[in-house]
Amino acid sequence: MGYEHGQRKWEPVSRFGHAAAEGFAMTTATRKRKPADEGAAVFDRELDNLPPELRWREWMGRIEAILFASASPVDREDLARVVGQGASVEMLIEDIQAELTGRPYDLAQVTGGWMFRTKTQFADAIKAAADLGDQSLAFTEMEMGVLCAIAYHQPIDRAGLADIFGKEVSRDLLARLRYKDLIASGPRSPRPGAPHTFVTTETFLVTFDLQSLRDLPELETLYEQSG
Repeated sequence: MGYEHGQRKWEPVSRFGHAAAEGFAMTTATRKRKPADEGAAVFDRELDNLPPELRWREWMGRIEAILFASASPVDREDLARVVGQGASVEMLIEDIQAELTGRPYDLAQVTGGWMFRTKTQFADAIKAAADLGDQSLAFTEMEMGVLCAIAYHQPIDRAGLADIFGKEVSRDLLARLRYKDLIASGPRSPRPGAPHTFVTTETFLVTFDLQSLRDLPELETLYEQSG
């Protein structure tokens, strides 16, 4: 996905950044959870004292409670620790998802596991009530444009970004994206001097509700949405 010469310059990319800002559902950046204490008391996973139907409901409740309490995705291995050895985590999650029909949030599979997400149709209401635009993951149009350029053309160096935008991209802007853990250093560029390149991170995928970079929307679709 490296940068190729002849890409659109600043104006289309600016429109793309604006479209991406509106099109992606934003969430607060997540932090990795700490592992459970190894010395915890014995936990009854199997629930053999309950009839099968109640046992299944209890397992569903445990998974839902864990996901609700976690600010970051929870993987299958962690969820499997609270249900019976023969229970299917995937089937339990499917049953939870079925019960969330019509709710303003759903249970999404993202990179690293599963997490609750509010539905994008309620983004404006959430922002109006909580003033989320002032939180650390708010973006300027230029920041969003640069982030999207890196996402679609990674690994890419500052010279490659300058080719796209028609001007230098400031180190301060790139530092802000690094601080938000949305980009990281990639392999060295083949250009003279072998400058560092930039790539997106796992936090980027989680933030934009993507399982992998293959889930990025087509560029032409975003250009059309931006008018």
